[in-house]
Amino acid sequence: MLNPRAREVFRYVARFSRDHGYPPTLREIGGEFGIASTNGVRYYLGILERDGYLRRNGKISRGIEILESGLRRFARLYGHLELSGTGTGDWTGIPILGPVAAGNPLLAVENQEGKLDLDSVFPGEHRFALRIKGESMRDAGILDGDLAIVRRADRAENGDIVVALIGDEATVKTYQRTTDRVVLHPSNPNHRPITVKAGEEFRILGVVIGVVRHSRGKGLRAAHSQ
Repeated sequence: MLNPRAREVFRYVARFSRDHGYPPTLREIGGEFGIASTNGVRYYLGILERDGYLRRNGKISRGIEILESGLRRFARLYGHLELSGTGTGDWTGIPILGPVAAGNPLLAVENQEGKLDLDSVFPGEHRFALRIKGESMRDAGILDGDLAIVRRADRAENGDIVVALIGDEATVKTYQRTTDRVVLHPSNPNHRPITVKAGEEFRILGVVIGVVRHSRGKGLRAAHSQ
């Protein structure tokens, strides 16, 4: 059985991961619970990993992965998680997060705006929505204020439009990998590509599979990008 603090840490990590599309850092967890030492945070994460609730990758700062089997076990033993702040206690629907930059990278801060019920339009699992800020993907049909529908993935093919995390900053760009570098290309001649430097912390959070746009007087319009 998990001790009370380990349960709260798991709830926080699960909620943070759901709301942001990526997990918290050790310092963010420590700040939430007043744990000054990262070793103290590692202690609770170690308990959760040992008992099969999550998996860790110590090589990256946001290297915590909540396991589906861990969620089911936690719900069975301690009750469903209230992840959305609405008391629903489940992971159904597509959460709307934002903003995320489509110009220069911008920290994707917590700002859940609600949920998007478009399961019939974008079928499948492991999706989330991000509100776009900026015009750097304009020529790809992704405009400021749009909702990008994203399939969670940690890999992408050249030419995919991805949500990428560079350090702690998220951005939407077209992905290109060569033998020695990763370049994130805008779709607007007024913006420059972003080259991921050697040794720089980089992670793909997902691939954009569609866009939802609010047309004045016409409601929402949905379009698949692939």
